[in-house]
Amino acid sequence: MKFARTDLRKLQPSIVLAVLMVAVGVVALYLTEQAKDSVQGARLVVRTQLQEADGKLKQVRQEESEVKQKSIVFNKLQERGIIGDEQRLDWVELLKELRDKHRLIDLQYEISPQRQLDGKPGDHFAFFASAMKVQLKLLHEEDLSRLISDLRSQARALVRVRSCQVARLPATSEDRSSGRANLSANCEIDWLTLHDMRRK
Repeated sequence: MKFARTDLRKLQPSIVLAVLMVAVGVVALYLTEQAKDSVQGARLVVRTQLQEADGKLKQVRQEESEVKQKSIVFNKLQERGIIGDEQRLDWVELLKELRDKHRLIDLQYEISPQRQLDGKPGDHFAFFASAMKVQLKLLHEEDLSRLISDLRSQARALVRVRSCQVARLPATSEDRSSGRANLSANCEIDWLTLHDMRRK
């Protein structure tokens, strides 16, 4: 079968149409691949953003939990009177109560002026201490340990015992002869409070 020029002319529109269709198909295939790559890139970006957002959310939740825990501790310390101005009147009342509760024979104390322990300019909080010298007479050592234990658990401050010297009273002592005091104790105790320096 032979093609004449006239046949070629007749087929020319079909050939052109076929070439155009192939070209359109190639372009469509190229655009589809481009769209697929673009979608995969967008999906990767979205996945990365989701992972970052998830990481930030976890960090925020963790920080929120830490803030809540620190807030609980802070509130407990504030309720105990450890944070804020020192409560000397409360301390004196507590010493009197404990003297009566433990039936201490003789309890004398002297509280020194408050001094700052630490803290630099710009710090939000700083510890302050009020030193107290205590002299007391005891029936036995447990009187002293009970007193210190009660001070630590009930005082509106942190109580730090710096030193305690216990000595046996001489046999000629009046208290000893009356069958009461056997020991004397001299202690140095710090009443510690935490101050918000922003309010100073």
